[in-house]
Amino acid sequence: MCNMTFEETGGENSSERMESVAKALEEVLSSALPQGCITVGVYEAAKSLNADPDNVVLCLLATDDEEDVALQIHFTLIQAFCCENDINILRVSNMRRLAEILGGVKPGGEPMDLHCILVTNPQSSLWKDPALSKVNRFCRDSRCLDQWVPVINLPDR
Repeated sequence: MCNMTFEETGGENSSERMESVAKALEEVLSSALPQGCITVGVYEAAKSLNADPDNVVLCLLATDDEEDVALQIHFTLIQAFCCENDINILRVSNMRRLAEILGGVKPGGEPMDLHCILVTNPQSSLWKDPALSKVNRFCRDSRCLDQWVPVINLPDR
Protein backbone atom coordinates (compact mmCIF):
# COMPACT_ATOMS: atom_id res chain seq x y z
CA MET A 1 0.00 0.00 0.00
CA CYS A 2 1.30 3.43 -0.92
CA ASN A 3 0.35 6.27 1.40
CA MET A 4 2.84 9.02 0.73
CA THR A 5 2.30 12.69 1.44
CA PHE A 6 3.45 15.51 -0.81
CA GLU A 7 6.28 16.29 1.58
CA GLU A 8 7.60 12.74 1.28
CA THR A 9 7.65 12.84 -2.51
CA GLY A 10 9.47 16.08 -3.24
CA GLY A 11 11.17 19.15 -1.93
CA GLU A 12 14.63 19.47 -0.38
CA ASN A 13 14.33 16.04 1.24
CA SER A 14 14.32 14.37 -2.17
CA SER A 15 17.93 15.36 -2.99
CA GLU A 16 19.05 14.17 0.45
CA ARG A 17 17.11 10.95 -0.07
CA MET A 18 18.67 10.43 -3.51
CA GLU A 19 22.15 10.86 -2.01
CA SER A 20 21.25 8.43 0.75
CA VAL A 21 19.98 5.84 -1.74
CA ALA A 22 23.06 6.31 -3.95
CA LYS A 23 25.28 5.68 -0.93
CA ALA A 24 23.22 2.61 0.00
CA LEU A 25 23.55 1.33 -3.57
CA GLU A 26 27.33 1.70 -3.37
CA GLU A 27 27.28 -0.28 -0.10
CA VAL A 28 25.16 -3.02 -1.70
CA LEU A 29 27.54 -3.35 -4.65
CA SER A 30 30.64 -3.24 -2.44
CA SER A 31 29.34 -5.97 -0.14
CA ALA A 32 27.88 -8.17 -2.93
CA LEU A 33 31.04 -8.17 -5.03
CA PRO A 34 33.29 -10.21 -2.69
CA GLN A 35 30.41 -12.65 -2.09
CA GLY A 36 30.16 -13.37 -5.82
CA CYS A 37 26.63 -11.98 -5.94
CA ILE A 38 27.13 -9.68 -8.94
CA THR A 39 26.38 -10.56 -12.57
CA VAL A 40 27.78 -8.04 -15.05
CA GLY A 41 26.84 -7.60 -18.71
CA VAL A 42 23.63 -7.57 -20.72
CA TYR A 43 24.10 -11.08 -22.13
CA GLU A 44 25.24 -12.59 -18.83
CA ALA A 45 22.33 -10.91 -17.01
CA ALA A 46 19.82 -12.28 -19.52
CA LYS A 47 21.20 -15.80 -19.03
CA SER A 48 21.07 -15.42 -15.24
CA LEU A 49 17.52 -14.02 -15.29
CA ASN A 50 16.39 -16.89 -17.47
CA ALA A 51 18.08 -19.55 -15.31
CA ASP A 52 17.08 -18.34 -11.83
CA PRO A 53 14.98 -15.15 -11.62
CA ASP A 54 13.97 -15.88 -8.01
CA ASN A 55 17.58 -15.43 -6.90
CA VAL A 56 17.87 -11.88 -8.32
CA VAL A 57 17.25 -9.12 -5.76
CA LEU A 58 18.12 -6.04 -7.84
CA CYS A 59 18.69 -5.11 -11.50
CA LEU A 60 20.74 -2.05 -12.47
CA LEU A 61 20.62 -0.58 -15.95
CA ALA A 62 23.43 1.88 -16.53
CA THR A 63 24.04 4.44 -19.25
CA ASP A 64 25.71 7.74 -19.70
CA ASP A 65 23.02 9.12 -22.04
CA GLU A 66 23.99 6.92 -24.96
CA GLU A 67 21.64 6.73 -27.94
CA ASP A 68 22.39 3.08 -28.71
CA VAL A 69 19.10 1.71 -30.08
CA ALA A 70 20.12 -1.94 -29.62
CA LEU A 71 21.00 -1.27 -25.97
CA GLN A 72 17.65 0.45 -25.41
CA ILE A 73 15.86 -2.60 -26.86
CA HIS A 74 17.81 -4.86 -24.48
CA PHE A 75 16.89 -2.57 -21.59
CA THR A 76 13.20 -2.67 -22.53
CA LEU A 77 13.21 -6.47 -22.61
CA ILE A 78 15.12 -6.76 -19.32
CA GLN A 79 12.80 -4.24 -17.66
CA ALA A 80 9.73 -6.16 -18.81
CA PHE A 81 11.16 -9.43 -17.50
CA CYS A 82 12.06 -7.85 -14.16
CA CYS A 83 8.59 -6.32 -13.79
CA GLU A 84 6.99 -9.70 -14.52
CA ASN A 85 9.18 -11.35 -11.87
CA ASP A 86 8.93 -8.62 -9.18
CA ILE A 87 12.62 -7.70 -9.42
CA ASN A 88 13.46 -4.12 -8.44
CA ILE A 89 15.07 -2.09 -11.22
CA LEU A 90 17.17 1.08 -11.06
CA ARG A 91 18.61 3.19 -13.87
CA VAL A 92 22.07 4.32 -12.86
CA SER A 93 24.03 7.19 -14.35
CA ASN A 94 27.79 7.73 -13.95
CA MET A 95 29.25 4.55 -15.38
CA ARG A 96 32.73 5.74 -14.46
CA ARG A 97 31.82 5.58 -10.76
CA LEU A 98 30.18 2.19 -11.29
CA ALA A 99 33.43 0.93 -12.84
CA GLU A 100 35.38 2.21 -9.82
CA ILE A 101 33.09 0.33 -7.41
CA LEU A 102 33.12 -2.93 -9.38
CA GLY A 103 36.73 -2.94 -10.55
CA GLY A 104 35.89 -2.16 -14.18
CA VAL A 105 37.93 -4.92 -15.87
CA LYS A 106 37.63 -8.67 -16.28
CA PRO A 107 40.51 -10.88 -15.13
CA GLY A 108 42.02 -10.84 -18.67
CA GLY A 109 42.19 -7.03 -18.66
CA GLU A 110 39.14 -6.67 -20.90
CA PRO A 111 36.69 -3.90 -19.82
CA MET A 112 33.40 -5.11 -18.33
CA ASP A 113 30.02 -4.41 -19.92
CA LEU A 114 28.48 -2.41 -17.08
CA HIS A 115 25.23 -1.64 -18.88
CA CYS A 116 23.34 -4.29 -16.92
CA ILE A 117 24.21 -5.51 -13.43
CA LEU A 118 22.29 -8.02 -11.35
CA VAL A 119 22.63 -8.42 -7.61
CA THR A 120 21.74 -11.92 -6.45
CA ASN A 121 21.25 -13.62 -3.10
CA PRO A 122 24.21 -15.60 -1.80
CA GLN A 123 23.55 -19.35 -2.16
CA SER A 124 23.92 -19.93 1.59
CA SER A 125 20.98 -17.85 2.84
CA LEU A 126 18.71 -14.92 2.25
CA TRP A 127 20.70 -11.73 2.34
CA LYS A 128 19.61 -9.30 5.05
CA ASP A 129 21.41 -6.06 4.30
CA PRO A 130 20.08 -2.71 5.57
CA ALA A 131 21.50 -0.94 2.50
CA LEU A 132 19.69 -3.36 0.18
CA SER A 133 16.48 -2.82 2.18
CA LYS A 134 16.86 0.95 1.71
CA VAL A 135 17.36 0.59 -2.06
CA ASN A 136 14.41 -1.81 -2.34
CA ARG A 137 12.20 0.55 -0.31
CA PHE A 138 13.18 3.41 -2.65
CA CYS A 139 12.20 1.28 -5.67
CA ARG A 140 8.88 0.34 -4.07
CA ASP A 141 8.11 3.96 -3.14
CA SER A 142 8.99 5.09 -6.68
CA ARG A 143 6.55 2.57 -8.15
CA CYS A 144 3.84 4.07 -5.92
CA LEU A 145 4.53 7.34 -7.72
CA ASP A 146 4.29 5.60 -11.12
CA GLN A 147 8.04 5.85 -11.59
CA TRP A 148 8.68 2.21 -12.50
CA VAL A 149 12.39 2.59 -13.21
CA PRO A 150 13.79 5.31 -10.96
CA VAL A 151 17.11 6.94 -11.85
CA ILE A 152 20.00 7.23 -9.41
CA ASN A 153 23.11 9.29 -10.07
CA LEU A 154 26.17 7.87 -8.38
CA PRO A 155 28.20 10.87 -7.19
CA ASP A 156 31.92 11.05 -7.99
CA ARG A 157 34.25 10.40 -5.09
